[in-house]
Amino acid sequence: MKRRWLWISLSLVLATGITGMSVSGSAVEYPLSPQFQEGRFRNAAEPRMPEGKETVSLWWKFLTGKQPGTRPSSPIPVSPITAEVLAAAKEGELFRLGHSTVLMRLDGGWWITDPVFSDRASPVGWAGPKRFQPPMLALEDLPPLKGVLISHDHYDHLDKATIIALAKRAETFVTPLGVGDLIQRWGVPAARIHQLDWWQAYTAGQITFTATPAQHFSGRGLFDRDRRLWASWAIRTPDLNLFFSGDSGYFDGFAEIGRRLGPFDLTLVECGAYDPLWSGVHMLPEQTVQAHIDLRGRWLVPIHNSTFDLAFHDWYAPMEQVLAAARQRQVAIAMPLLGQAVDPRQPPPLRMWWRGASGRELAAE
Repeated sequence: MKRRWLWISLSLVLATGITGMSVSGSAVEYPLSPQFQEGRFRNAAEPRMPEGKETVSLWWKFLTGKQPGTRPSSPIPVSPITAEVLAAAKEGELFRLGHSTVLMRLDGGWWITDPVFSDRASPVGWAGPKRFQPPMLALEDLPPLKGVLISHDHYDHLDKATIIALAKRAETFVTPLGVGDLIQRWGVPAARIHQLDWWQAYTAGQITFTATPAQHFSGRGLFDRDRRLWASWAIRTPDLNLFFSGDSGYFDGFAEIGRRLGPFDLTLVECGAYDPLWSGVHMLPEQTVQAHIDLRGRWLVPIHNSTFDLAFHDWYAPMEQVLAAARQRQVAIAMPLLGQAVDPRQPPPLRMWWRGASGRELAAE
């Protein structure tokens, strides 16, 4: 019985972040998009993915090779977000809520990226990757939202229950092509949805959101692989220029984004759920730092970690490895606690908060 549940959970993990599998399809076509070819969206250069014996080996490793260090042994420290904290937030401040969910104060309103508040990043509530601990801010405690920014349709970035709840509360949803069609079926009014192809922009007030390339894939079902586009995002206000990576392998596109839309005051770049076997769609820590350099970023904030067990590495390894890589390359890095206010112009001092929850002795500063 235990092995059966392991297989089910493995299937859901692979559906979430590696293979793109799940249970429903889509027949929508996007003939005007250069990225849409032969019924599917494509990367500029197709990344290498596990195949054949590698796939079998990968499944076996998930079943037998998972280590205790993939989850924290004690609660991860957080900085509580109260109504008073939100009321005092300054223009441009942002708060990491977990994984790739970031709450941002922009143009006098609140925006949120890839909101996931469910207990599991999964199509079902009884299996699949489970949060390390409850969300540090309850869904009902979110401030009124001007908008929701979505990078792609995988379960750890697009949570149906969360979107259904936000459909009644958020004024605007900005998505890559195809994702908007999906959330419309979930109850988000079409008039509130703005779907963009790569390099297209949408302006809300004084904020311009530009959908930028990423090297990834999409799919929530057995029959919808790459039917919806994936994207990173450049976010420009009169005073700030921010970048949100979503999910991506390292590729030449970061340098192009940096040339066309940089420099960036702060980049939010994924660093977590990586492995050499699938580095084509999820960057390794040293590649996170290189992407930030290519983007011409000033401050780097690593995201996509400290929330779900989606790979084989220790849960704290992304922070240790990206910090070492940033220091080697002399990159300014901010690693805030979940919930800690971050001013992109001057982030908080570095604190190794993950070391206390690692369950083992780590090297001193």
